Amino acid sequence: MTDTSAPSTLVTAWKAATARLKAGRIDSPSIDARLLLEVATGAGRADILTDPYRALTPEQQATLDGYVERRLKREPVSRILGKKGFWKIMLNVTPDVLSPRPDTEAILDVVMLAFAPHQAFTMIDLGTGSGAILLATLAERAGARGVGTDISFEALAVARDNAASLDLDGRCDFLRTEWAVGMADHSFDLVVSNPPYIPSDDIDGLDPEVRDHDPRLALDGGPDGLQAYRDLAPEILRILKPGGIFAVEIGWDQGPQVKALFEAQGFADVIVVKDLSDRDRVVTNGPDPRTNPIPKM
Repeated sequence: MTDTSAPSTLVTAWKAATARLKAGRIDSPSIDARLLLEVATGAGRADILTDPYRALTPEQQATLDGYVERRLKREPVSRILGKKGFWKIMLNVTPDVLSPRPDTEAILDVVMLAFAPHQAFTMIDLGTGSGAILLATLAERAGARGVGTDISFEALAVARDNAASLDLDGRCDFLRTEWAVGMADHSFDLVVSNPPYIPSDDIDGLDPEVRDHDPRLALDGGPDGLQAYRDLAPEILRILKPGGIFAVEIGWDQGPQVKALFEAQGFADVIVVKDLSDRDRVVTNGPDPRTNPIPKM
């Protein structure tokens, strides 16, 4: 436990928490320690740099110690704090939704290039979860309106809360349905989704942060991990307007198979887009940000 002979300061508490997490073989110990410290103390990132010797109260130290203990048990920071940053927005997350990951931002790279800043368009996020993709898009594109679907009442409640918190609820709706069931033909300019794509037998071997804390419904892609794409490809073709764009997240080793599933439905110009780690991450008929960078506005 932390030495209580003298009050910790922001900088010493950060270093001590980082050391404990590093010793516990936690990835990104310094970043995790800073995030936990900020919430435990109410300090901002700038405070740690400009006022490093601010003393922690006993209550703040106890809160931080509790957070670190939970992280050492492999509970994700987003679960401990109940929130997670995604793209340029902050989202509330609960055990009922997948914790948004940077990998998924590769979809936003495609969308930002495909639709101009003030362009009006309609979109749907299939299996919206926390609302991450939909809300990040709406926050960037003022002319967009959208729908998020999910089969989980609890997930939809989280997404609605996030939309309200971001003052985006006037431009989106959330509906309980399976994928696009009930949606009209040719009704959306953009269709996005981060479906479950982990093969069922692989889930037990995932990191504890994912295996034990993300809802299995949001992970399990069936025996080969591809079932969601078999269901989605014909539905996306049905609801997409002529000339519309789709973008779906995939597992790093699923590019050729998912591309083929969409081509079999009649989609043309389907490509596989890599993420920042240079792994296949998105299948789309839209532009490739790696060869057509997003223009600086």
